[in-house]
Amino acid sequence: MNRFGYYDPTSVQKAVGVVPDHTDARYLAGGQSLIAAMKLGLAAPSDLIDLNQIPELRGIRLEGGGAAITIGAMTRHSEVADSVEVGARIAALASLAAMIGDRQVRNRGTLGGSVANNDPAADYPAAVLALDATVITDKRSIKSDDFFKGLYQTALAPGELIKSVTFPVPKKAAYMKFKNPASRFAIVGVFVAKTAAGVRVAVTGAGTRGVFRAKAMEEALAKNWSADALKSVAVQASELASDLHASAEYRAHLVNVMARRAVAAA
Repeated sequence: MNRFGYYDPTSVQKAVGVVPDHTDARYLAGGQSLIAAMKLGLAAPSDLIDLNQIPELRGIRLEGGGAAITIGAMTRHSEVADSVEVGARIAALASLAAMIGDRQVRNRGTLGGSVANNDPAADYPAAVLALDATVITDKRSIKSDDFFKGLYQTALAPGELIKSVTFPVPKKAAYMKFKNPASRFAIVGVFVAKTAAGVRVAVTGAGTRGVFRAKAMEEALAKNWSADALKSVAVQASELASDLHASAEYRAHLVNVMARRAVAAA
């Protein structure tokens, strides 16, 4: 691991204020991905800006009389999983958080870190996209359809910091995943949601460009919200990833299976 500078600011203003003079700096949230990448020599930031001492980045609060839930970027996975507010209003989101990694990961990893990293097999991006969430940064608000740009790529500008994510409460929702038995990342994960604006289906772990919406499934469920409505809806294997964990064809099969299970659960 290379040498690096270290900062532990106590406010968002102080955190983003470090960036202009340290353009190769990286924000440190839970560190579950960044520290591992640094150990492997895949990342070599000049400085780490530790966000763990910033209280305004943590917490869960209701918005609009309970119509939405805003979760701070530094809120741990375990806190989302155990939240009474999240469990009562978006049980699928609490369930998703409880599926992430193991206890050590859930007690260290954060919502904001996962969303900013946008790992193609991560769980949270599917929830953000399916629930039509809004990512709130120190500069602006970004809708989910505009946020995810590809493998490990997002709409975040250099130095832009996620402060929180606001999730509208859906009418129905569920998340199902076929997990890697070692890492517990999603080989395929499908989040389905019936929202005020319509049906949304997001798939993680399968796409060659990361998380994506399954539009054909959305159209089928808009007409008939049932698992049976998806039986004949196929995802093209040519659009999916193939690796040592699963072929594209197998992932295409799993997308349909996980989607139907999610709809049944919702």
